[in-house]
Amino acid sequence: MTGPDREVFISGVAEAPLGEVRDHSELSMIALAAREALADAGLTLRDVDGLFVNYLGEEGTVQVGEYLGIQPSYSDSSDLGGAAFVAFLGHASAALQAGRCRVALIVYASRQRTRATRKLNHWNEKATSPQFEQPYGLPAPMGQFGLLAARHMYEYGTTREQLASVAVTARQWAGLNPKAWKRDRLTIDDVLESRLICAPLRRLDCCLVTDGGGAIVLTTGDRARDSANTPIRVAGTGESARQWHIPQLPSLEASPGVAAARAALRMAEVGHADIDVFEPYDASTISVLLALEDVGFCARGDAGAFVQEGNLSITGSLPSITSGGGLSYCHPGALGILLVIEAVRQLRGQAGARQVPGATVGLVHGIGGLFSTAATAVLVRG
Repeated sequence: MTGPDREVFISGVAEAPLGEVRDHSELSMIALAAREALADAGLTLRDVDGLFVNYLGEEGTVQVGEYLGIQPSYSDSSDLGGAAFVAFLGHASAALQAGRCRVALIVYASRQRTRATRKLNHWNEKATSPQFEQPYGLPAPMGQFGLLAARHMYEYGTTREQLASVAVTARQWAGLNPKAWKRDRLTIDDVLESRLICAPLRRLDCCLVTDGGGAIVLTTGDRARDSANTPIRVAGTGESARQWHIPQLPSLEASPGVAAARAALRMAEVGHADIDVFEPYDASTISVLLALEDVGFCARGDAGAFVQEGNLSITGSLPSITSGGGLSYCHPGALGILLVIEAVRQLRGQAGARQVPGATVGLVHGIGGLFSTAATAVLVRG
C-alpha cells in the first residue's frame, strides 16, 4: 500500500470552544469540533471509522464513539500525556496505510478551568513517586519543570531573563491571535516579578489553566482531495518514552524528545533548515528551550540565547509558538492537539495576522507526563 494515494493527509481541523466553557460538556465540545473539522475535510461523521482519544475517561473511545454515533473499526487511546495527540498522527497514519480504517478522527476536550479539577500531585496517585518526591514538597508537574530549569541554568549558565524571553515571545504571538486567552503586553520584568511557583519558575513561566480542545481528521490521498482546504501531508512521525520519575532522567541529553525528533526528521527526509514554523509544547518556558535543543535547532545550552535574540518571533529565523501557545493562547490540560491545528493553519496560509510568510514545512513537538514522553511530527503543504 504505497504510492501517492496511500500518503496520509490532515484534511480537516477545528478547535473546540476555548477559555471558560460553561454551556457545554466535554462530549458536546468534542461534537462541535468534530463536525467542524469533518466539514473542513468535506466529510461527515458517517465517514469516520477510526477514532483516537485520550483523557476522556475509562474506555474513552467507546464513550466518545457512542456520543458521536460512531462504531469504529479501529480505535486507539494510548496515553502519552499531552504528547498523545501528536503521536496519534503516526498511529492513525499506520492504520490508514494498512487499510484498518479510511477516515481517522482525533479528538480531545477539557473543562479543567471551569470544573477546577486539576490538582497538584494527581500524577503520582498510581505510581511510586510519592515515597521519593512528595515528602520533599515537589508539586507535579511544575516541580519537575523547576528542577529541569535549575539544572539547565547550572549546566549551561542559562539566565532567568532568557527563560522570560520565551514567555514574552509567546505573548507577542498571542497579541496577533484573537482567540488567545492572554493578549496584553508582557515584558521581561513582568515575568521576573511574577509570583514564584517552583524555583526558578515563576507564574508567568508556567502555562495557562483553561478549557478547550479540538479535532483533527486524517485520511489518505485519494480521499483528501475532497477537502475544502489544502490537505497537509504527514511526512514524518516519531515518539519515545524515557522515565516517569524525574530523578531517573540521567541527563538533559537523555530527553525522550531527542529520539522522537530524530525519527520524525529521518522519516520525512528533511533537515532543520527546511522547517518554516515550529510548534513546541510550552508547558513552561524551560519546555521550549529543551524542545529547541532536543529537536536539534540549537546545541545544548544555546537555546536561551537563541530565544533572547528574537529567533522565535515572526521576523526571526525560526517562527515558533505562533498561536501564543500554552503560555498565552490556551492550555486545556493537554496542548498537543492545538499545536497540530495551529501548524496546519500556518501551512494552509490561514493564520491571519500571525501568518508566517511562505510556510510549507512545519514541525510539531509534544511532551507528556513529567517530561516523560515526547512525540514529533513533520507536516508538509501539498
